Amino acid sequence: MSMLRTLLIANRGEIAVRIARTAKAMGLRVVAVYSDADASAPHVRAADVAVRLGPPPAAESYLRADLILEAAKKTGADAIHPGYGFLSENAEFAEACAAARIAFVGPKPETIRAMGSKSAAKDLMERAGVPTLTGYQGDDQSVGRFLAEAERIGYPVLLKATAGGGGKGMRLVERAADLPDALASAQREAKSAFGDDRFLVEKYLGRPRHLEVQVFGDTHGNVVHLYERDCSVQRRHQKVIEEAPAPNLPDDVRRKLHAAGVEAAKAVDYVGAGTVEFLYDGDGGVYFMEMNTRLQVEHPVTECVTGLDLVEWQLRVAAGESLPLKQDEISCTGWAFESRLYAEDPDRDFAPSIGTLTTLALPEATARVDSGVVEGREITPYYDPMIAKIIAAGPTRAAALGRMRSALAETRVTGLETNARVLDRLCAAEDFAKGDVSTRFIEENRDALFEVKPLPHAALAAALLALRAEGDAQEPWESLSGFRLNAPSEELYWLALDDAPALAVLTETADGFAVRLERGTAAAERRTGEVELTTEEFTFSGADDGSRLRIIVDGLETIADVAPHGEALRVFIDAECWDVALSDPLSGAADNHAAGGSLTAAMPGVVTGLAVEPGAKVAAGATLMVMEAMKMEHAVKAPADGVVKAFRFAPGDQVKDGDLLVEFEGA
Repeated sequence: MSMLRTLLIANRGEIAVRIARTAKAMGLRVVAVYSDADASAPHVRAADVAVRLGPPPAAESYLRADLILEAAKKTGADAIHPGYGFLSENAEFAEACAAARIAFVGPKPETIRAMGSKSAAKDLMERAGVPTLTGYQGDDQSVGRFLAEAERIGYPVLLKATAGGGGKGMRLVERAADLPDALASAQREAKSAFGDDRFLVEKYLGRPRHLEVQVFGDTHGNVVHLYERDCSVQRRHQKVIEEAPAPNLPDDVRRKLHAAGVEAAKAVDYVGAGTVEFLYDGDGGVYFMEMNTRLQVEHPVTECVTGLDLVEWQLRVAAGESLPLKQDEISCTGWAFESRLYAEDPDRDFAPSIGTLTTLALPEATARVDSGVVEGREITPYYDPMIAKIIAAGPTRAAALGRMRSALAETRVTGLETNARVLDRLCAAEDFAKGDVSTRFIEENRDALFEVKPLPHAALAAALLALRAEGDAQEPWESLSGFRLNAPSEELYWLALDDAPALAVLTETADGFAVRLERGTAAAERRTGEVELTTEEFTFSGADDGSRLRIIVDGLETIADVAPHGEALRVFIDAECWDVALSDPLSGAADNHAAGGSLTAAMPGVVTGLAVEPGAKVAAGATLMVMEAMKMEHAVKAPADGVVKAFRFAPGDQVKDGDLLVEFEGA
């Protein structure tokens, strides 16, 4: 590595931390760059020196090639690693690095340019003999042409932004009537995310698998593959869980996949780390989708099964060295999974969830964790909402999957929502355990994955113990709730369970506690006796061992964790969690939140369109407004049947978190 001395990492978050770790191990001096939102972020602390770029928006910081090059010159960097996202697949940036005599840790600019357009890449692959799906990727971008081509191809079809990636700018269209609106929406999203609204359309496979081949090339003409990954489990065309190698893949298909990946890399004279993505139809057909000319988010699973450090390989190739190993020296051993832990709400179609990580406990002994955030930091609307990548490996697929479930059961996050429970339910699904997956897996298993599980007695008991301990810590006379002379003391807790008031009456017994839970009532109604109460009764015992609660209900011991979550307590049992909050039974706050929450902005963004006119009568679930936040479009929908009284914002307006967007009157 004598040619490289100082590496600037033109990125943030977990990938910047991960690159810094390898670079330092190789003896390189590391330079970080940061926006104002990231001034004290872990990737800054992981570097030897850091340079401020600008304000939080990426367009004013991490996408400013001029500022990054200026930082490289100022700090004497002789190489720039772009990570993934931001400028990693920007041919002009790679050219600017070359002009400044700074090594770009990635492929040649002409390769990035050739693969950066999905349509051009597809044309190139067809000429190279790599199999592709039937489609249209021409210059005529009129709606009429897309309608004609979709008719020729046959519905369903998939619209894909030619400059797209990460699932953005993709729409499934199942009938001609839906195509114009789908194309317009996708074009807006692509223009915002990539600055390019050109599209292609191709045949949509019903239950394909998403397979990809990790390839590597050097400047000496060598190209190898590092086997394959299965990335089929996705939501909104974005990967959720990846694994290596791909399960249940016939040997001849696996060989065909590897060969096609290497041929694709050779066709563009590939240098560095790249990934060639394919669709597999389950019947021997493998079809080129795209090539990502950078390091992938899911590269750790390949590192686990090959024992290789892909960032080290990237840096050695960028320094002019040959690939460290030949193809016959690279082996695949064992199995590995990666789960992407995101700050997002599965119950709101995986909408990003922003806020402060008041609790962040990630697995330590059971998995490798790549993360770029720490407890107490904020997940902002400016960047990808990833919290961490959890990677578990084992000698067999079953062993690796077991370790992944153990790791997810140790994961604790409060302050915002995450997809942790859905990740665990995915891993627990019978078909997933058998390796029977497709890109429709989440959609086909939606009921099981998103089931709202009732609050178990053990979780309620854990919350009550935590509330009781909190009360005991107050002034002694304030902790005598329900005190009665010569009788067992009763402690009353008004709670908000499932957005409705409930009363928990806790009585201490010789063996522990007895609980009477009255649901579905308000204080006034309970006093007058005008409603029929739903009552549950159970007993429990419990103890705090210093870090966790041990709850025994009906002879069954449960380990629980309790942590503050906004105005509530979040109770964790394995990978599941429930929220228990104190409630004012007369306020009706819970009802108001449930009725109006969908009409307020969940995060800062920009209004991109109004779907109906003021005064319109709409049905529950109808789209009222479309806004863009975190580079994706989000629909604001009617919470019930009713009338749209007025819109508070017009297309193009900026909105803040919590702004009322629509004045709505329920029927």
